[in-house]
Amino acid sequence: MSVTISDEIIEAAGMSEKEFLREIAIMLFRQERISLGKASHIAQMNQLQFLRLLGSRQIPIHYGVAEFREDLKTIEEMGW
Repeated sequence: MSVTISDEIIEAAGMSEKEFLREIAIMLFRQERISLGKASHIAQMNQLQFLRLLGSRQIPIHYGVAEFREDLKTIEEMGW
């Protein structure tokens, strides 16, 4: 599934496309709706970069066995 967000909405938010995607990724991660791997993918960052972003905002990292398995699955799907 693809989602299209108009430039008008992104401009109204006062953000670049990258910033907008990062905010969406952070929000979904904070709500524990997606794993660290998926969030970093949405944010177009590697996991270490995304972890640093979370740390700079003092956002706690919830990472358990389920998230680890989800990240492994994501890595396999991406062919890494």
